[in-house]
Amino acid sequence: MSAPGAAPRTGRPHAVWALPGVLFFAFFAVAPMVLAFLLSFTEWNGLGDPRPVGLANWRRLLDDPRLTQSLWLTVLLTVVSWAFQTVVALLLGVWAAGRQRNRAILSAVFFVPFLLSSTAIALLFYALLDPNFGIVQKDTLGSSNGAFLAIVFVGGWQFIPFHTLIYQGGARQIPPVLYQAAAIDGAGRYRQFVSVTLPQLRHTITTSSVLMVVGSLTYFETVLILTQGGPGTDTAILPYLMYEAGFKSYDFGYASAIASFLVAAATALSLLLVRLSGFGAMRSVREGM
Repeated sequence: MSAPGAAPRTGRPHAVWALPGVLFFAFFAVAPMVLAFLLSFTEWNGLGDPRPVGLANWRRLLDDPRLTQSLWLTVLLTVVSWAFQTVVALLLGVWAAGRQRNRAILSAVFFVPFLLSSTAIALLFYALLDPNFGIVQKDTLGSSNGAFLAIVFVGGWQFIPFHTLIYQGGARQIPPVLYQAAAIDGAGRYRQFVSVTLPQLRHTITTSSVLMVVGSLTYFETVLILTQGGPGTDTAILPYLMYEAGFKSYDFGYASAIASFLVAAATALSLLLVRLSGFGAMRSVREGM
């Protein structure tokens, strides 16, 4: 007999309702990753049947001199993009959570870039950065530092609105009584931000950071359209190296090894962030209350 006021039992386990989502994820995410991992142990040019080669692709990957540079560029892009996007998105998100005049309109305007495709945004900035017809009258994409910073800026311009929305939601969940108590203790706006806002948003920062890290590790369209890995190989990050191996050299076995390595690295970094931040032990309580 159920307790008074309790929802009636349907007789179906809760797992049934999650089954469509699980099947969708398994078919479109897990299965391709497994197939790519298996393909990394073969030699295949896209025609005929793959030929097993054992660990040859993985040994080649570890001996490839381009791997060290691509890995370094990928890590650097991830770190710089995270720092740039986190600072801007955090400040905008906290501001958007307030009650300023025209806040809702400006928040909607800020979110527009995220609605555009990465390809369209890359083409837009490629035209804007054209040294002959763009708004910048110098070859920004022709220099190593300029090309790298352009990729960081364009990626941030697109994805900062999404992370701003995450921080806006997190900031709105902070109890106002904490700010009132801080104000009574004489804390100004800056001290309230450091002592109240940031600690309360630490799990939000972890969530946003994991998404940023995974997103930065999978940049591709922006690099392909803006720089094509150049000048030279100065922006040839791992996803672009995978593209070159698969769709320029038609070495899909080696490309699959790079893809599998990239998935493993992204997963390891995500788990490390969760572990170091204590996000896994997060409780659904409001601290300080």
